[in-house]
Amino acid sequence: MKVILVCLVASLYLHGNNGTSYLPDNVTVPAVIAFGDSLMDPGNNNFLNTMTKANFLPYGKDFVGRKPTGRFTNGKTLGDFLAKALGVKEYLPAYLDPSIKDSDLPTGVCFASGGSGYDPLTSTLASVIPLSVQLEMFKHYILKLKTKVGKEATENIITNSVFFVSSSSNDFLTNYYVYPFRRIKYDVRSYSNMLVKLAADNIKEMHKLGARRIVVFSAPPFGCLPIVRTIAGGIRRKCVGKYNKAAQLFNSMLIQEIQFLTSSLPETRVAMVDLYNPLINIIENPQQYGLEVTHRGCCGTGIIESSFSCNRLSKLCRNDSKFLFWDSLHPTEKGCDIFVNLIIPDLVKSLF
Repeated sequence: MKVILVCLVASLYLHGNNGTSYLPDNVTVPAVIAFGDSLMDPGNNNFLNTMTKANFLPYGKDFVGRKPTGRFTNGKTLGDFLAKALGVKEYLPAYLDPSIKDSDLPTGVCFASGGSGYDPLTSTLASVIPLSVQLEMFKHYILKLKTKVGKEATENIITNSVFFVSSSSNDFLTNYYVYPFRRIKYDVRSYSNMLVKLAADNIKEMHKLGARRIVVFSAPPFGCLPIVRTIAGGIRRKCVGKYNKAAQLFNSMLIQEIQFLTSSLPETRVAMVDLYNPLINIIENPQQYGLEVTHRGCCGTGIIESSFSCNRLSKLCRNDSKFLFWDSLHPTEKGCDIFVNLIIPDLVKSLF
């Protein structure tokens, strides 16, 4: 197992591959399949009765046709860039989208739901899809795929696909640090331990269903998200050390668990992508990545708005390609592009 600790060299982005696949010549990835939260969600929440949505302008203003698809950014998500970098397709569709075509299924879909987390309570509080239900949706996807391409072809697709899981931020930001339910029972260490065990259960279930290349994202430095800096960073809106320490603690536990799982799950490669250190470096050294603003988002004031508070009435920054964050929580399309170019070379080496 290889844990990806990205070498923070800006040239990995500035001299990237210009959108072509990073895969070795003898390797083909048939599909990308994603689970998790709003970093991946391409619009599954559009079809839920939830306030956690992004299917309205200015979200999607830089997407194809200036279309707000439900992606929590101005354009493409991490999932889209990852699917492209692995040579699969340009955009990863939402599984719940009724307009999804049968031809989309063999190359992968996304089950992610903005606002979800490893902790089931996190999804309940936001009225979104928990990871357990996302995995049930994946089972239905397998059945549909078998109907379309047959049992043998389906097994080949699942075995050789790359699975991504992005979760944990909401567990802390919209659950643990907001409501008392978990804090009454858990301190940060014991709560992190609970989340890691839930993450491990999800990995085991994916393996049981046929996944053999699984990528788990670490927690980001959520103490540096614009909205957190506004609420808890004082008058100077500094990064909040307490929150970043919680992310680091969770990440250290997650690495250990993934190492254990990889040694116990046969014929499986599991990689943990480090979200924390690359984002800290980008936030502290934006010019190295062609950025200018990392302390606030592009939409509205950029320090508090997200989802419905970032809307058609919101004033936008002049050039979102110079901003790391689109709203107060989510990266811009440019930010996603920079991050994927940073992590993809080592990710490919760890999986193939």
